[in-house]
Amino acid sequence: MSIDALSQYKELGLATVDKNKPKEATLQQEQFLELMTTQLTHQDPLKPMDNGDFLGQMAQFSAVSGIQDLQKSFKDFADSVSSGQTLQAASLVGRYVAAPATEGLLAAGGTISGSVTLPESASSVVLKISDPTTGETIRTIDLGSQAQGDMAFSWDGVTDNNELANPGVYQVKVEAKIGKQNTVLQTHIKSKVESVSLNQGSQGLKVNLQGLGSVKFSQIKQIL
Repeated sequence: MSIDALSQYKELGLATVDKNKPKEATLQQEQFLELMTTQLTHQDPLKPMDNGDFLGQMAQFSAVSGIQDLQKSFKDFADSVSSGQTLQAASLVGRYVAAPATEGLLAAGGTISGSVTLPESASSVVLKISDPTTGETIRTIDLGSQAQGDMAFSWDGVTDNNELANPGVYQVKVEAKIGKQNTVLQTHIKSKVESVSLNQGSQGLKVNLQGLGSVKFSQIKQIL
């Protein structure tokens, strides 16, 4: 004998509706037990509930209750992690971090620096700095052969014409010759953290970098 909780509860005159209270989407444990007792009391004595049906209903409720408890635990854990990340990210304001980017901010008298990770040894590595407006390459630096692993690079703002470039944002590209193939590597640029944004939904926590926009907190490779 199966049970339709809400319909049988109403048919037996035991369900009351308070129009001033919001409707509950789930059946609480106390309500379920009261409903089960009521069903057993009003069941047809000629067709009593089968033990298997009774145990099945109890098992089903236990499973649903367990899932709800698990969901709450996961939510509490997620909230805790989010709070911890927010505090950690807030402490980065004013500091420098290395994050994936294809552009870097050249300050007056400053440099643009960063790093790449070589998947294999490269016979040649070249750093190219370009004007983001025109796309013109203004500086090419031959970094020579490099071993597998992390490799740092830096540009002091001097162009190929031996002139100082104006302060501003410039494109950064690192190309490596691995075997017979030229590969463009992901650059991680050193940037200053200006602020932190906590966005809703899938965007999550973001770190706003000076002159370069924002990146996800999880994308930060290194705190400098």
